[in-house]
Amino acid sequence: MLNRLFKLDQHGTTPGREVQAGCTTFAAMAYILAVNPAILAAAGMPAAGLVTVTAVSAAVSTLIMALYTNFPLALAPGMGINAYFSYTVCLGLGVPWQQALGLVFVNGLAFLALSLSGIREKIINAIPFQLKMAITCGVGLFIAFIGLKNGGIIASHPVTLVTHGALGSPPVLLCFIGILLTVVLMVRRVPGGIILSILAITLVGLLTPNGTGGTVTQLPGHFVSLPASMGDTFLKLDLGYFRQDFVKALTVVLTLLLIALFDNVGTLIGVAQRAGLLDPQGRLPGAGKALVADSLGVIASAGFGTSNVVSYIESASGVEAGGRTGLVGVTVAVLFVLALFFTPLIQAIPAAATAPALVVVGIFMFQSVAHLNLRELHEVAPAFIIILATPLTFSIAEGIGLGLVAYAIIYLATGRARQVNWMVYTLAGVFALHLFRGLFPG
Repeated sequence: MLNRLFKLDQHGTTPGREVQAGCTTFAAMAYILAVNPAILAAAGMPAAGLVTVTAVSAAVSTLIMALYTNFPLALAPGMGINAYFSYTVCLGLGVPWQQALGLVFVNGLAFLALSLSGIREKIINAIPFQLKMAITCGVGLFIAFIGLKNGGIIASHPVTLVTHGALGSPPVLLCFIGILLTVVLMVRRVPGGIILSILAITLVGLLTPNGTGGTVTQLPGHFVSLPASMGDTFLKLDLGYFRQDFVKALTVVLTLLLIALFDNVGTLIGVAQRAGLLDPQGRLPGAGKALVADSLGVIASAGFGTSNVVSYIESASGVEAGGRTGLVGVTVAVLFVLALFFTPLIQAIPAAATAPALVVVGIFMFQSVAHLNLRELHEVAPAFIIILATPLTFSIAEGIGLGLVAYAIIYLATGRARQVNWMVYTLAGVFALHLFRGLFPG
């Protein structure tokens, strides 16, 4: 039955190899069970059920991808998008989390419509490669900045805006050690390096004083329990923000679209290439189905109560372990569900252990800077604005918006207008309305 359903013989694999690959992928991305709830809780969302929300969203969306496309891809709430959801939309713009989930839902519907119509690929192709790489770098710096902040390595300062934290404090020192440990494990290609580092720092935290009479890691009263209810977030999305501020709501949805577009397509092509699924022209047969699958995952994630799910680049670890079909995803989904019974242990993981994961994911994303053309000023200037403005404004939307507006103006003013796709001018115009709306009172 498995062979017929997943075409195992056709892909030259076996059930055992696929399950092993699924376990490898899960180990590489299991950190999201600890990191995503911490980020969403910062937005004021009820913390009790967020581990369940994260796991169920990941399991359902991964199953959709596995059964609909037969690709070895796993999905979960996206890093970067969850930070944008909490720190920019909810905390920065003051949008209640229920209304922010409504924006995620509309984004999912737009995703689905764009995927079914084929426009999604056209938007991706319209954005200049230079800006795509800059957005990835900027989001990476933003995530790393949040990780350093959560770990206490950097802190606010009334004069210099930011400064170093209490580096002599045991929790902060433990966080810094966690960053170095994670990098070393990843460089040595240790499977599941991020989650292993989180577990190691959590265990060391049991013996590390936190400076207030306790230890960095606090053991829960029990290790195993029934999964917490999702009732506080399930179907609590609210579409009211569109009535309050349509332009700002549209800007948020566009930002979610852009981030997820680049994230999903980049992961899809990268993992497919490593799995040998691309045709001789470098195209992925069935890519349209994969885009529809992750669109459905976004819609489902909004209903459960989390930010966008995306395809995880960690899926490549399962491909390296021999995974070639959707049976990898089925295995990942089952493991996410089983993990729910260990929620007390997951919730005991301290910030000193999860913050390094944010920093290292940010480092991975920033590696895209190697693809930037740094010789041409008209190309590097908009890219630099995106990379610098994203963490410094503490907003992915503002970073992307400023960069797109700068790109459009520079190309118009230097006689290169025809080199820019009309979609870029349209997106720049929408962001300009949002960024500079104060120039037009009333």
